[in-house]
Amino acid sequence: MAKITGSFSGRVKAQTNFALSDATNHDLGIVEVSGPQTTSDPLWSDTTITYWGTADLVAGNGPQRGYWINQHANGDTDWGTFEGKITTSGGQTTMAGTYKWMGGTGKLKGISGGGKYKGRFPSAVEVVNDWEGEYQIAKAKGAK
Repeated sequence: MAKITGSFSGRVKAQTNFALSDATNHDLGIVEVSGPQTTSDPLWSDTTITYWGTADLVAGNGPQRGYWINQHANGDTDWGTFEGKITTSGGQTTMAGTYKWMGGTGKLKGISGGGKYKGRFPSAVEVVNDWEGEYQIAKAKGAK
């Protein structure tokens, strides 16, 4: 397995929030975020991530889950799932969790692995994340 670390800085492209009446400050949110990835791994040079996530928050705290896709400069893609927890304290909102690769195209066909992420929301429309993990790319049968 190859180790990988990186960061991501993105902006909210779309967001919908639903206030629920079952508990005080209970909100369901759906968000689309996109932005550039930064990493020293050459397979992820000039990569843009887009993710779609849900959050079930009471007073700004609760689980998040979603799906992501990386668009590579050469046209390849890789994608997967994530799940974690959003925490709001002292006016700062952070998140932490795990991610898992589910597939890829081109040079990334057969990718598997995953890792951890940790980040924050500097504003209502900005997301900053650091991530680390491991991946492997299975060789196709008959490939050299």
